[in-house]
Amino acid sequence: MGAVSDAVTVAGYRLGWRAVRALPERAAYRLFERLADTTVRRGGKGVERLRANYARVRPEATPAELDAMVREGMRAYLRYYCEAFRLPDLSADDLADRVVCRGDGPVRERLARGESTLAFLGHMGNWDLAGAWATVHLGPVVTVAERLKPEEVFREFLAFREGLGMTILPLTGGPNPFPLLREHLRRGVVLPLLSDRDLSNSGVEVDLCGHRARMAAGPAALAVATGTPLHPVSIRHERMNGTWGIVITFHDAVPVPDSGTTRERAAAMTQTCADVLGEQIREHTTDWHMLQRVFADDLQERP
Repeated sequence: MGAVSDAVTVAGYRLGWRAVRALPERAAYRLFERLADTTVRRGGKGVERLRANYARVRPEATPAELDAMVREGMRAYLRYYCEAFRLPDLSADDLADRVVCRGDGPVRERLARGESTLAFLGHMGNWDLAGAWATVHLGPVVTVAERLKPEEVFREFLAFREGLGMTILPLTGGPNPFPLLREHLRRGVVLPLLSDRDLSNSGVEVDLCGHRARMAAGPAALAVATGTPLHPVSIRHERMNGTWGIVITFHDAVPVPDSGTTRERAAAMTQTCADVLGEQIREHTTDWHMLQRVFADDLQERP
């Protein structure tokens, strides 16, 4: 049954890439919006987790307000996939029309000198659209991807992202990515890492919107080890030029503490990133597509 299920999953992804790209853009967005609304009505673990996460970061929200946020959050989550399926068809001009970037001046100055930038991202907005835009309009992009199951789906997503111009390293199942990332940072790149959920069991515990959560320590550890500036980066959806686009914001670089062990300095920097992202998550909650456990109390629950 496992092989059959995997084959169905792979076929579904491939069909999605072909079918969604064939639809007119407005029809594609409407289709995924309806899929999102149906998903919310049916409920399930993903919807329940999204609601629980929103309830933690927005404790003042009423049940009706949470219902509305979950609906909009699921629409944004499905919008990410709609846009991802259609990304290969976007030209450089299309990307420029759909993306506004703020705070990128220091990043461009460093790239012009052949220097790199680290970006601490949350699961907000559309990071694949951001990466595609950056490879064309900012600089070379190198990142790490979670190894999805089944393996063939991971390879499909790997080929997709590399086809957009990004260099992708697998998080697991290959060489330790940390030394490889250090090497790439010597070459003048933008290195964004999705870090608001720890996938390595070696992350650090931080305060996120008043609750303990585990986040990846990798971006801050790389910053401490290499001296590369680390920027928290938020991404949110916004209507622009008659369609959906995104706003990317490079927040101020996080200073490296003067004292402490490498682990302690990385933990302090990760907390600063969590503070910045927490503010953005509270302000743009429905752009945070977190359908998994991230808070410490939830991680202790049985699956």
